Amino acid sequence: MHVIGRIGFMGLGVALVGCLSGAPVFAGDKPDKAPIEDGSKVMITSPKDGDKVSDTFELKYELTKGSQAAHVHAYVDDQYQKGFKGEIKGLSKGKHKVTVKGATKDHDLVTAADTITVDVQ
Repeated sequence: MHVIGRIGFMGLGVALVGCLSGAPVFAGDKPDKAPIEDGSKVMITSPKDGDKVSDTFELKYELTKGSQAAHVHAYVDDQYQKGFKGEIKGLSKGKHKVTVKGATKDHDLVTAADTITVDVQ
């Protein structure tokens, strides 16, 4: 019984180290899996590449669904934006890379993606 306690404690330690390492690991963000080519297309329509924006802004995009795309995932500076509902919130001043990627109903990424850079004022 004592050994099981140590193993459980070590597992918790490993989980905490993973959380504190800064590595982005979120449900719905599957970086290990190759994107699926399904004919989808995505285009960010607003803001435009290079636009100056406030720290919170609406991100508009058009998704043309292929055979598997169901929705999109948003990323800021390559960090998955969990719970994205059309608005990017709380960015620090300066330039940021914003990417929208198509995803399946199971949150697997498809190859459709578009990226812009914004300058937060």
